[in-house]
Amino acid sequence: MSYTEVPGIRVPIRMWTDPATVEGQAMQQLRNISSLPWLHGLAVMPDVHLGKGATVGSVIAMKGAVCPAAVGVDIGCGMSAVKTSLTAKDLPDDLSRLRSKIEQAIPVGRGLHTDPVDPRKLHGFATAGWDDFWHRFDGVAHEVKWRRERAMQQMGTLGAGNHMIELCIDTVGTVWLMLHSGSRNIGKELAEHHMTVARSLPHNQGLVDRDLAVFISDTPQMAAYREDLYWAQEYAKNNRAVMMALFQDVLRREFAKKKVTFDEVISCHHNYVAEERYDGVDLLVTRKGAIRAGDGEYGIIPGSMGTSSYIVRGLGNEAAFNSASHGAGRKMSRSAAKKRFTVRDLEEQTRGVECRKDSGVVDEIPGAYKSIEKVMEQQRDLVEIVAQIKQVICIKG
Repeated sequence: MSYTEVPGIRVPIRMWTDPATVEGQAMQQLRNISSLPWLHGLAVMPDVHLGKGATVGSVIAMKGAVCPAAVGVDIGCGMSAVKTSLTAKDLPDDLSRLRSKIEQAIPVGRGLHTDPVDPRKLHGFATAGWDDFWHRFDGVAHEVKWRRERAMQQMGTLGAGNHMIELCIDTVGTVWLMLHSGSRNIGKELAEHHMTVARSLPHNQGLVDRDLAVFISDTPQMAAYREDLYWAQEYAKNNRAVMMALFQDVLRREFAKKKVTFDEVISCHHNYVAEERYDGVDLLVTRKGAIRAGDGEYGIIPGSMGTSSYIVRGLGNEAAFNSASHGAGRKMSRSAAKKRFTVRDLEEQTRGVECRKDSGVVDEIPGAYKSIEKVMEQQRDLVEIVAQIKQVICIKG
């Protein structure tokens, strides 16, 4: 589908979904966003749903300003995936051992590494700039500096919620590795610190929603935020890279006789800020629950823990600010999912997947998410499908 344009307050709202299907609170958030004085454009992805301040699944382009809530608290959250030389026939019938080995290599939930991962010991891992990256941590907000040791131990860990590690098979039987994670707790603390600062600034006092507070260009507050923001985005990218290297090493060991090889890793943020130019105007584009889908650029759009995911190539649709959805998107809250579904439902909806099947992950049940197939149909003018993959192992925190 192409987009539907809905009247906004300052700019129209371009929606790659049926506006009638968007929950009322999320629609109100979009209207609130459209009232911001600095707004240049607003694009809404088919996985849109209620968020804090700004909706998840929104692409917000501003001139001379950036809204921390339009990035999200998990700065740099995103996906990585890689195609392997293994095929479905190479996998054992019982995948529980392989799942266990992955969980031993990569801490999940609130877990962390006892000692920071040494990237020099990871097969083929590019270590250029690693020391400088950690040196730059000394310049982040002083409120979180004391977290350095924990931040180093959390590098290469999964986290919880909808973060996951998956071993997948595509439609021709090729094995893929895929994972979803972000900047862990250090990114969250930085985001919350700067949101508090933004809400206190004079120019934000008259906003319809204080959670939409912005930083203005050429101010010390904006400079401080962008420094911390870009560091946290890099932390998230490095975190995924370390996990993927650990994941690959597990497969090298477990399938040593196969001499497993890997294609180039695809990696994309879906909670971040980028400097981009549209209609001759330099803009700060925030994607909260959206990926960049510039012409020919690869991306990853996951489903849920029991459905397909997609490797895609962007079509460069500037009406959407070169963006696409970041996944299926939730159709109900976590609390609503826990009330509606049981462990038995989870077992049924994840049949054939080696994964947790207990009350701790019922809120991640496929039934709590929108149809990934419909979401993909709604963005045919944003991306083209390169590969459809389906998990046989799914690890949650």
